[in-house]
Amino acid sequence: MDPVSIIFIAVALLGGVAGGYFIGNKNTQKDLEAAKVKAQALMAEAELKAEKVKNDRIQQANEKAREIRAAAEDESKKAQQRYETNEARLRQKEGQLNQKLESLKKDQQKAEDRYAELTRQREVLTKKESELEKLIHSQVERLEQVAGLSASDAREKLMEALRDEARTMASAQSKEIIEEAKLTAHKDAKKIIIQTIQRTAAEHAIENTVSVFNLDNDDVKGRIIGREGRNIRALEAATGIEIIVDDTPEAIILSGFDPVRREIARLSLQKLVQDGRIHPARIEEVVQKVTKQINDEIIETGERTIIDLGIHGLHPELVRMVGRMKYRSSYGQNLLQHSREVANLCATMAAELGLNAKRAKRAGLLHDIGKVPEDNPELPHAILGMELAKKYGEHEDVINAIGAHHDEIEMTSSISPIIQACDAISGSRPGARREIVEGYIQRLKDLENLALAYPGVTKSFAIQAGRELRVIVESERVSDEQADLLAFEISEKIMKEMQYPGQIKVAVIREKRAIAYAK
Repeated sequence: MDPVSIIFIAVALLGGVAGGYFIGNKNTQKDLEAAKVKAQALMAEAELKAEKVKNDRIQQANEKAREIRAAAEDESKKAQQRYETNEARLRQKEGQLNQKLESLKKDQQKAEDRYAELTRQREVLTKKESELEKLIHSQVERLEQVAGLSASDAREKLMEALRDEARTMASAQSKEIIEEAKLTAHKDAKKIIIQTIQRTAAEHAIENTVSVFNLDNDDVKGRIIGREGRNIRALEAATGIEIIVDDTPEAIILSGFDPVRREIARLSLQKLVQDGRIHPARIEEVVQKVTKQINDEIIETGERTIIDLGIHGLHPELVRMVGRMKYRSSYGQNLLQHSREVANLCATMAAELGLNAKRAKRAGLLHDIGKVPEDNPELPHAILGMELAKKYGEHEDVINAIGAHHDEIEMTSSISPIIQACDAISGSRPGARREIVEGYIQRLKDLENLALAYPGVTKSFAIQAGRELRVIVESERVSDEQADLLAFEISEKIMKEMQYPGQIKVAVIREKRAIAYAK
């Protein structure tokens, strides 16, 4: 029990006793005294305990004060140590700065001494230069008196002699540089073209203007023709393709210049034969569905092509035109395969030459888009393709390359000659394009006859499938200089009068033979 509670109890007891006394309680005076003694004892005990609690609290406070004082002393010592450490660092840095300052003062003094020395030397040089000028002037006057020429006249003669000598040396050097550049450029160009062709391979398939639809048996032909030919007329009207049903066993010929229409007609016939219901209304319905299917396939082919080639940002209409290339051919060469091959060739060649390979590939793919528009305007396909590329926001370099790949416009882009060269490479490699045998033979004959028409030509031979013309001339009638001129004239006449793929090499051969007989 704490001292405060004991005091409260004692006061309560005294109060109770006093109260009982005053109200007439029967307790005796002795009881009152005993209660007082007890209360005084309790109060004394409470005072002792209070004194003890007070002393304990004072002792605890003193201990807490000692702990706080010790912590403060530790913190003060640490702060003093930090202060001393920082002060030592500052003194060290101050010493370093003083050393640097002394070093800079020494360098400044050296620089000032060097500047003074240079100033003195410049004054000496200026003085010597003045003396030298006076000496040169006096020597020039003496030379003028001895030679009888003024300094300006002598200078002109010397400069004229040096100019003539320099012109002669420059002419010889220029000729050597040009010859070396031609040799190197020709060699490098051959190397780049050969590497490009070797790195690009493409399959070549011959396209015709007719398609053959095979039948399981000839009984279906009558159903395709229909009563009085109404089915076949409806099919021709819906597709725009001529359908030839003749004696060819188990086959129907689909004839038309547009491969897209021929494919629509072939797929429509296939669906009609499989379904078995062949009548005009059904024919129109099937042709419409197949046309939509082909159009979707065209877009899918275009998208797949640009993804395969890594070309991005192409206008949707140009993508559709790229897809239409699958169903077009040029001299029997599939237009899409040709354009893909040209794109890869252009990218490879542009990379070898350090040009923009992506832009060259884009121009190579789009160079023949003028061949696939549906309206077929009366314009060269290169010009039409250029207008389409301009319409759909292609780059200026791509537009110029498309328009100039057949020399319809002037080449202004660095990739334009690459497109032209790769187009020729793809179109004139063996097997790429088809030519009728009679026309091929006639072209070779015309090539030989063209050379035979010149005086002094004894024989001419068209070799390498018409890509080289060898001309044999009489050595007595044609000189070496005339042989060079003859080769040039024949090549010019071939370019003006004949049509041919790629290029034709004209080689004029002049041989002098000396014959003697020993008898």
